[in-house]
Amino acid sequence: MIVKGEIKVDTVLEKKWEVYALKYAERTDRTRKESFIFDDHSHEAHTIDYFIWVLKSDKDIIIIDTGYDYEEAKRRNRPIDRSPSEALKAININASQVTDVIITHLHYDHAGGLIEFPNAKFHLQETEMAYATGPCMCHETIKMPFTGEHVCHMVKNVFSGRVIFYNGIGAIQPGVTTHLIGGHSRGLQSVRVKTENGYMCLASDATHFYENFLTGKPFPIVVDLEDMLNGFKTIRKLASKDELVIPGHDPLLRKFFPNEGNSGFVWRLDKGPDKPMIF
Repeated sequence: MIVKGEIKVDTVLEKKWEVYALKYAERTDRTRKESFIFDDHSHEAHTIDYFIWVLKSDKDIIIIDTGYDYEEAKRRNRPIDRSPSEALKAININASQVTDVIITHLHYDHAGGLIEFPNAKFHLQETEMAYATGPCMCHETIKMPFTGEHVCHMVKNVFSGRVIFYNGIGAIQPGVTTHLIGGHSRGLQSVRVKTENGYMCLASDATHFYENFLTGKPFPIVVDLEDMLNGFKTIRKLASKDELVIPGHDPLLRKFFPNEGNSGFVWRLDKGPDKPMIF
């Protein structure tokens, strides 16, 4: 099924969702110049974490992004601790049973595990599909965060009727909407979800770190700088309060939010932070 066009959201029927962050990898061999443009401490070390996210409400489950697998980890020399499908087992979810996956954008670390969800439909902005398969990919610098094989998997999913496209706002389920942000990638979308504490914005790479959106510092991988900066404002509007904006890659998340279970790589987000958010 292919869906186009902007969808109006019915807030009356919204339900509340549990939200989980699952970490599958990290990189400690980075500096701040890889995270911020115009930074005064560009040579200081700066760790990045890699997550996927899970939304649960009664029997309904939505996965946000698919991370990347062992093959991609080897290809890019960016090791992972576990595949995203393995991480899901820590909260009793089998990837083969997942029916809905939101892909925030098609970069390798967000859409590198598509084949691990053989029965899912994928929710994607149409501008991201056009961008990842268009002439921009003729430029080595632009195509660097993409992996052709992943994009080809998504194209195959389109032809098998497993992609639902949106153009702007997408209504996924009551209480869950996607919002076109752009900036980092042409069709980057963030996810707004209703929780017991209000609206949470799972920003994905609309802000990699808290510092990006709180101080207005852009991330260096950027398609449109104005869209990225405007996106910082948009994600704050989508959330009921700043502490409910969840960056895509910030290790600070692990400091602010409570662990879930005994795995050591799952955090419960919808209940809000259990520690003061001091930056």
